[in-house]
Amino acid sequence: MSAEEIDANEVENPAVTEQAEAPTENPLAKLQDELEKLRNDVLYAQAETQNVRRRLEKEKADASAYAATGFARDMLSVADNLARALAAIPADLREDERVKSLLTGIDMTAKELDNVFQRNGITKIEAVGEKLDPNRHQAMLEIPSADAEPGTVVQEMQGGYMIKDRLLRPALVAVAKAPDA
Repeated sequence: MSAEEIDANEVENPAVTEQAEAPTENPLAKLQDELEKLRNDVLYAQAETQNVRRRLEKEKADASAYAATGFARDMLSVADNLARALAAIPADLREDERVKSLLTGIDMTAKELDNVFQRNGITKIEAVGEKLDPNRHQAMLEIPSADAEPGTVVQEMQGGYMIKDRLLRPALVAVAKAPDA
């Protein structure tokens, strides 16, 4: 067969030409599928970028809100010592005119420290009379008590503090237990 005869056979025989075209896909459909895939990839990348941006904004807000946590934790010992100093002064000495101005100064310093704590979102945890909350209290001992329900805080040994909604230091407490029979 000559080259002219083969070309004529292919033109005259439609089955041969359909078989030749069948394995190749429609180029327009292929491009549309590729376009859809790329569109989905772009949407995914945009969503991921937005999630990263939100996460970074939250981390930045948390960092600024809780930046003073270490300093605040250190200042709690100062507040504890001022409270101990005030509690250690006997009542008869409080009335002595020679000591009264010193006591007033210590008391004003303790109040100012409390005001600074409040302005910075540092609050004291109320413990006595509350149910033991392991997220805010650290039980140091159990005391038999007929007056309080078991699991109730009956004594505070060291005050606990929160900074905004986070625990700064747990309250060290004694918890009631059922009396021994």
